[in-house]
Amino acid sequence: MALHTQQSISGFIASEPQQSITSTGESRLYVRIGQPHFRRNEDGSFTELEPSFHDMVAYRATAERALARLAKGDSFIAEGYIHTFTVERDGQVVEAQEFVAKKLGHDLARTNYEVDRTRRTVANREVLTREMNPTQSQGAAATALGL
Repeated sequence: MALHTQQSISGFIASEPQQSITSTGESRLYVRIGQPHFRRNEDGSFTELEPSFHDMVAYRATAERALARLAKGDSFIAEGYIHTFTVERDGQVVEAQEFVAKKLGHDLARTNYEVDRTRRTVANREVLTREMNPTQSQGAAATALGL
């Protein structure tokens, strides 16, 4: 089986995350992101350059989770794709880009945090039970959970 890959991007959250609702009623995250840039010097050291800034969006569950967990200044890693579109600005049609994040989270190399998995075991068992036995009632799911 072939290895599945997608584009990725990393950087920092440069603006407060904003929530909106699409015309189909889905949750949408919009955030301005920054990417640091460096130049390697002849002596092997690095000089920090000005960061570049870009737009990033996410939809549905990814948007909801990011809105609850990400804040301005956080370092992140995202997987997704670049969406290129045209927009009218000052009477001229220009090409613009945004990164559409399908998966999004904190950058482990730059973020200290603890993971709380207490909810995971009970919630995941219930979801797995429903997925494995979609015709069973909720009573069967409760039995599987030991309730």
